[in-house]
Amino acid sequence: QVQLVESGGGLVQTGGSLRLSCEASVRTFGYYTMGWFRQAPGKEREFVARISRGGGTTEYADSVKGRCTISREKANNTVYLQMNSLKADDTAVYYCAASARIFTANGAARSTAAYDYWGQGTQVTVSS
Repeated sequence: QVQLVESGGGLVQTGGSLRLSCEASVRTFGYYTMGWFRQAPGKEREFVARISRGGGTTEYADSVKGRCTISREKANNTVYLQMNSLKADDTAVYYCAASARIFTANGAARSTAAYDYWGQGTQVTVSS
């Protein structure tokens, strides 16, 4: 069982930055691909970014590419999402997710169904 706890959300003005954190309570953190998703009111949960087990591969949604960076720190079982140049459209609840799957197909890690464990989410609100 993997427990994920997100933090770092909040209220920020357009153009501002936030860094989200997700701490995983698991001994084998390096066994999991980690992802970030978000869900805005009235919309489906959507992929934001993911990072491979070893951290060597990252993938981003087109909507955040160039503005967000996902990273992971093995020493403290934490995955981060640095978000810059925030827009009102980035307003959503952001969820951390972990997957034990090995992804071999392009785009396979973008599906919510590919992830086994989810955090409770952290709210990000961007004011214009």
